[in-house]
Amino acid sequence: MSKITILSDIKSDKSFEEKLPNINHKEFDKVIQSRRSIRVFTKDKIPHDIIKKSLNNSLKAPTSSNLQTWEIYWAKSNIIKDRIVNACLSQPAAKTAKELFVFVSRPDNWKRNNQMMIDHLKNKENPPSSVLRYYQKITKIAYNQGFFNIFGFLKKIYVTVYGLFKVIPREPTSFNDMKVWSQKTTALACQNFMLSMRAYGFDTCPMEGFDSYRLKKILKLPKKAQICMVIGAGKRDPSGVYGKQFRFDNSLFIKEV
Repeated sequence: MSKITILSDIKSDKSFEEKLPNINHKEFDKVIQSRRSIRVFTKDKIPHDIIKKSLNNSLKAPTSSNLQTWEIYWAKSNIIKDRIVNACLSQPAAKTAKELFVFVSRPDNWKRNNQMMIDHLKNKENPPSSVLRYYQKITKIAYNQGFFNIFGFLKKIYVTVYGLFKVIPREPTSFNDMKVWSQKTTALACQNFMLSMRAYGFDTCPMEGFDSYRLKKILKLPKKAQICMVIGAGKRDPSGVYGKQFRFDNSLFIKEV
């Protein structure tokens, strides 16, 4: 972290070029504008191939340092599904959903995934040295908080002092910061999933009204795992849209500086 040019030093693989498909922005606008949080679903089933495509699309979401600290639990067992519905307070969006998905952030998996990135890069022919160095050194400093957060505490002192004179990334310096970091990545996967389901003609409802302790127990999650949201999915029932979509004026949120 002594060099604050670490991000600009990372170079792309010049041998790779990604071809862009033609995009119909009007169709994308339809997906965005028709996505609603559906509270009641019909009994129509979602084809499994559409579910799998949407799950795959969710994992194409942007992810910090490409460390992919997320997990998705698809409740295929009726017993598990019933328990999840109960943990979601038996709300209609969970109770009537044909499928339930629990999106989980796993900040505790960063070290495992970081090593997987290193292994992946080493298996490539002539991997960019700057990228390899990033995972071998920078991420291990940035995301490691140490035993009892001792290293994180030392980092906080360092960035506070150094930041008086230079521009420097100031987080994460605690496991709480790591939870926020991982939740952001997982939330992006949630959005990809919901938009994908809408594009295939189905609907979703993201839920935060749940008992996180019971959900973690149902899914046998470790203590450091964090529930991001539960998403119910299915075919929308007309009664499942509770009203016209309302948003406050854009000027309240969009700031031009």
